[in-house]
Amino acid sequence: MNALSQAIAKRRTFAIISHPDAGKTTLTEKLLLFGGAIQLAGAVRARGEQRRARSDWMTIERDRGISVTASVMSFEHDGLSFNLLDTPGHEDFSEDTYRTLTAVDSAVMVLDAAKGIETQTRKLFEVCRLRDVPIITFINKVDREGRETFDLLDEVEKTLALDVSPVTWPIGMGRDLKGVYDLVADQVVLFEQSRGDHIPEAIDLALDDARLDQLVGAAAAAKLREEVALVRGACPAFDLEAYRNGHLTPVFFGSALRNFGVRELLRGIGRLAPPPRPQPAEPRVVDPREDKVSGFVFKVQANMDPNHRDRIAFFRLCSGRFRRGMKVKHVRSGKTMAIFNPVFFLARDRELAEEAFPGDILGIPNHGALRIGDALTEGEDLRFTGIPSFAPEVLRRVRLDDPMKAKQLRKALEDLAEEGVSQLFKPLNGSTWIVGVVGQLQFDVLATRIEGEYNLRAGFEDAPFETARWITADDKLLIDKFVAANGPAMAEDRDGALVFLARNAWTLSRAQQDFPQLRFSSTREQH
Repeated sequence: MNALSQAIAKRRTFAIISHPDAGKTTLTEKLLLFGGAIQLAGAVRARGEQRRARSDWMTIERDRGISVTASVMSFEHDGLSFNLLDTPGHEDFSEDTYRTLTAVDSAVMVLDAAKGIETQTRKLFEVCRLRDVPIITFINKVDREGRETFDLLDEVEKTLALDVSPVTWPIGMGRDLKGVYDLVADQVVLFEQSRGDHIPEAIDLALDDARLDQLVGAAAAAKLREEVALVRGACPAFDLEAYRNGHLTPVFFGSALRNFGVRELLRGIGRLAPPPRPQPAEPRVVDPREDKVSGFVFKVQANMDPNHRDRIAFFRLCSGRFRRGMKVKHVRSGKTMAIFNPVFFLARDRELAEEAFPGDILGIPNHGALRIGDALTEGEDLRFTGIPSFAPEVLRRVRLDDPMKAKQLRKALEDLAEEGVSQLFKPLNGSTWIVGVVGQLQFDVLATRIEGEYNLRAGFEDAPFETARWITADDKLLIDKFVAANGPAMAEDRDGALVFLARNAWTLSRAQQDFPQLRFSSTREQH
């Protein structure tokens, strides 16, 4: 096996997905702790300085205790290199999550033991299914009173149409929690009430070992033996191929807040999750073992360091061995660019990346040259597919408190729109910018960031439009006719693509009936 193949085999690039409050960010922190990346995990429920989760680096995230932007963390554990992509749980930021899922090879789905599958979990699962992303399930918060264990498995199986295969099993739940049993390693991990960052040790203990009764109590031991027999009889044995094809999910139980069951999950990701997979592209699929470097930008983040007005492109390396300083082709512009200061991430912290391999996520500092969906290659004209922009569901006019700062406002709006979370539209008739987003909370975040990062006070007012559609047609004269008929409702996006701003669903439907040869698109693939 050559050096490239060895490096690929060691990599695990995965995302964590969940409904808000299922414990995703806390789990992210604890995985970093077990991976040795941080000394003290900043649990979301802790106080003061300790509360500041490392993966939540924006002020608004730390203030509200939620994730509103995807972040990347790289660490090593047991001889493997992990790239963990933490995604926003809040549905108003689902676009960022969708694009992040284009850059991973597997996902961990976090469920609350008391709530099971919630709305946002189901939506994110469907995105994973579209891309055949294999999923490991982590049932969190077993240290609290939750639903019946078999009931949770049944819900996963029926709601998501997935076979379930437990890898660990809780010994009790809530106040009666005694530990978890690892069905693969034949080990018991005892639950300890410690809240710090103590890592409990596993004990090699077969189910029929008499010491089990002494450690967890005879009643709990008897119930565990009965449940494990039921699990082995009712659930399919773990099948690696079925998991990697997206038909089966291995299930782990634990409490991220109390570091419990997390080590077993991390080992499971290392053992089961696939290394970097081939990536869909045009005109061909890209295999990670190819010698030549290629990859795509799936996210752009402005002002990670507000002092330097920086712009970081998050780049998924898909093939070849990347070396710092190498020259690559920016396919969209056709220009060659040298990448001198690529970085690896630990949330907001960075270190210079001398080399990288397929599956790695690089940060490329740039000043607006790179956009979401851009491909970088060693010369070939490739376009990685499936990285869309979504039509916004909420549209607002921008109100600037100081009209003399219109130029600065335009810069702020364009910078933030480059991240792909908001869409920026310039009406063909009129000077007021219109911003479109998927969810209302994004306007709060935009206003906070415009003030905090650009020192501008701006607000958002109702616009007379409800939704937007990109307009295309084979006949340019037809487009000109449509624009003439709908002048006040026409705008351009940042790329100059034509957009129809519809007042309501009826207006949109009527326009489609009147111009049946026009294409009204709710998504626009990034080029």
